[in-house]
Amino acid sequence: MHRNAMRRPRCGRDVQAPLSSSAGKSMKLIISGKQIDIGEALRTHVTERLGAVIGKYYDSPIDATVTFSRQAHLFRTDITVHFGAGLTVVAEGDGTEIYASFEVAAERIEKRLRRHKRRLKNHHHGAVRTLEPALAYILSPEPEESDDSSLPQGNDHPLVIAENEAEIETLTVSEAVFRLDLGAHPAMMFRNRANGGLNVVYRRPDGNIGWIEPNKRAAGAPV
Repeated sequence: MHRNAMRRPRCGRDVQAPLSSSAGKSMKLIISGKQIDIGEALRTHVTERLGAVIGKYYDSPIDATVTFSRQAHLFRTDITVHFGAGLTVVAEGDGTEIYASFEVAAERIEKRLRRHKRRLKNHHHGAVRTLEPALAYILSPEPEESDDSSLPQGNDHPLVIAENEAEIETLTVSEAVFRLDLGAHPAMMFRNRANGGLNVVYRRPDGNIGWIEPNKRAAGAPV
């Protein structure tokens, strides 16, 4: 066989494929690799496996992305699935083989979808979904301080790299913690349904969830 015929292209570009749910509805699935060959067999396996996992719990997903990469001797798979009503589920998996890393991520996605479905069944969600428009900024990190005092120093206005539209949803603390637990973000701002105040939940380094709520009793106290 000619040497060039054996060379497979590096798949840095996205490969799009339709993903069908159990109800027959399809969504956009993007499969990509970072300096990794994504063959037809792997694409077919990802499409069928992820379609079965998602279709088991939801009929109308919007889109999903599956990204393969490699870190030292391990393969890594990152999966993100977008649904309606602001629901995003994220999971990752590592393995010595690329299929094994995908299976770990797929099992985590399934576990989180199962928990979310069970929660919907066990809790009454009759409240109207309330959203507030907001803006999310991506800031450049602060440069390292220089010992040379003659050089210009930083100011109070950080460099904005990007600006995106965002939403602040009215939730209970329990609902906010559950959304955070789905793995989409390391932190989340929400309006507390109990008192109308802006609150934040975030993932702590020790694995627990932190909750920040303004102390209204101390708000008027002198500093």
